[in-house]
Amino acid sequence: MDLDVFVAAHRAEWDRLDELLRRQRRLTGAEADELVALYQRTATHLSLIQSSAPDPQLTGRLTQLVARARSAVTGARKASWRDAVHFLTAGFPAALYRTRWWWLTTAVVSTVLTAVIGWWIAAHPEVQATIAAPDELREMTRPGGQYETYYSSHAAAAFAAQVWTNNAQVAATCLVLGAFLGIPVLWVLFQNMLNLGVGVGLMSSAGRLDTFLGLILPHGLLELTAVFVAAGTGLRLGWTVIDPGPRSRRTALAQEGRAAIGMAIGLAVVLFVSGGIEGFVTPSGLPTWARIAIGVAAEAVFLVYVFVVGRRAARTGETGDVESADRSAELPTAA
Repeated sequence: MDLDVFVAAHRAEWDRLDELLRRQRRLTGAEADELVALYQRTATHLSLIQSSAPDPQLTGRLTQLVARARSAVTGARKASWRDAVHFLTAGFPAALYRTRWWWLTTAVVSTVLTAVIGWWIAAHPEVQATIAAPDELREMTRPGGQYETYYSSHAAAAFAAQVWTNNAQVAATCLVLGAFLGIPVLWVLFQNMLNLGVGVGLMSSAGRLDTFLGLILPHGLLELTAVFVAAGTGLRLGWTVIDPGPRSRRTALAQEGRAAIGMAIGLAVVLFVSGGIEGFVTPSGLPTWARIAIGVAAEAVFLVYVFVVGRRAARTGETGDVESADRSAELPTAA
């Protein structure tokens, strides 16, 4: 495409759109129709220039012009409680369902890795010796030791808030760093599984694995699921960089990136629940079976949320992306 010829052919339309947007008085009906038509044509021009003959200065001008026109055409939109309800009942569960194979695979591989690490540490005393001195290991694993008192070492509310903040940061890190081909996500995930595997191995070697699982499972089922979802979504975002499919890489990253941001918000809610369980249920005086039952119930509710509510929402076309009215105009892509 000859950029100079293209600019000469359409400059008058852009100038006219800019003139209409600068009008101080209310537009007439004919002028409003003209503004809409010019906005649509200018958005198409911008897409063509970006894909065929990118010019930073011209692209910047048209981007600003399209944004102003879009604001004038659609009007200012404010988020409402209705948006939040729609997100929690349709957008978020649909996004969870769409990415299910990524985070389910992540969960299976991570669980196997944790089990292998735990077995390796429990079966090899020389490996345990590299973790800490014998006296320190006994202090960690004995009845009333560090592994048991960890969950009751602080006030429940403060501890729950701290856990929620830390886990939300881990989830957000996985989602944000996924764009870097998913490599940082693998490292974050490995660090979490390594820490869990060390606990499994040390407590198993002390003959107290049942106690350890009784402390981990009440909150850990939901908490780890949220981490697996974040990691799986981050890896999916990284794969989008490599293989965007029929979409342009820019469009694919924009769509999946917006969905990932929504996932971060939704997972913050999930982790708030798991943090509450970890702060109030795990260190409570309830019998072990009761604490584990609460954790299993929370996990079951989440899975129903994904595979019943999410599946239904996905079938209606929900993807977890923002509403079409809030997206930038995109040039259609040939199949």
